[in-house]
Amino acid sequence: MNISSFDDLLRAARAQPEPQRLLFVFADAALPEDATTEQRARFELGEGGALIPLISVDKRPEELDTFAALVEESRQFGRDWAIVFVAGLSGRGGRAPTSDEADQSLQRMIEAVKTGAFGSFMPFDRQGNPVLIN
Repeated sequence: MNISSFDDLLRAARAQPEPQRLLFVFADAALPEDATTEQRARFELGEGGALIPLISVDKRPEELDTFAALVEESRQFGRDWAIVFVAGLSGRGGRAPTSDEADQSLQRMIEAVKTGAFGSFMPFDRQGNPVLIN
């Protein structure tokens, strides 16, 4: 299946043969304190910077109707975010992964985002569109 929106991802997760749990790491872009003038200028244009994980949460696909619902729910955390990284965690034997099982994977995701190793996650912007990160 071609994933061209968050809602496509939800449909794909719901269609899997084993129950899924979706993992979310919300992040914002920031500049290091020692950023150069050139880095600051690029950042003002919406380029560069470092992605800083802000919050993480796990959900079963059935718990989400749309991306708009996820954005609305994220507002309760009181932190603005620029991008959300999503990964799926598959269950076994007809049983969905528990939140405890998801917590371990979320911690690994947070560390991966901190180090820029997020190639295995699907990033989305605030409108639910996939993001290509170079």
